[in-house]
Amino acid sequence: MTRPDLQETFQKLVEEHKRILYKVSNAYCKDRDSRDDLAQEILFQLWRSFDRFDGSSRFSTWMYRVALNVAISFYRSESTRTRHVISDEQRLLETADESQSQPEDVRLLYRFIELLDPLNKALILLYLDQNSYQEIAAALGITETNVATKINRLKTRMRREFSGTRQA
Repeated sequence: MTRPDLQETFQKLVEEHKRILYKVSNAYCKDRDSRDDLAQEILFQLWRSFDRFDGSSRFSTWMYRVALNVAISFYRSESTRTRHVISDEQRLLETADESQSQPEDVRLLYRFIELLDPLNKALILLYLDQNSYQEIAAALGITETNVATKINRLKTRMRREFSGTRQA
C-alpha cells in the first residue's frame, strides 16, 4: 500500500471510530486542554503504529488498546505534573457547564468512572461501549475470565455507591 493510500485508510478508520478517541480522552482528563493534548497524542501514536495493525482484531479493538495505553501513560504523567496545580473547586467549575445538560444518572456514572484506577476505568469504558468480553480482554491484555470478574465487581461497587447516593 502506498503512503497516500495508507493515510487515506487511516483517516477513514479513525473517522469511523472517533468516538473512541473522545471517550478515552474525556475519561482520563478533566480539563479541555489536557483532553485535547491527550487526543492529539493518541492520534499520533495510532498513526505511528498503524503499519503494525495486522487486521487480526477489529480496528476498534486495536484502537482502544493503543488509546488506553497512551491514556494511562498520559494520566500518570499528567497527574504527577498537575497534582498541586488544579484544585477540586476549579475542576468542578470547569466541568459544571459541560455536565448541566446530562441526566443525574449519567453525571453519577461519570463521577464514579473518574474515581477508578486506570485499568478499571478502561474496563468500564470498553464495557459501556458494548464490547464483548473477548474484545475487552484483547484490548487490555487480560483474560476473559478476569474481565468477567472485574466487571462483576465494578457492577457490585456501582450498585452499592449509587444506592447510597439515592438514599442521601
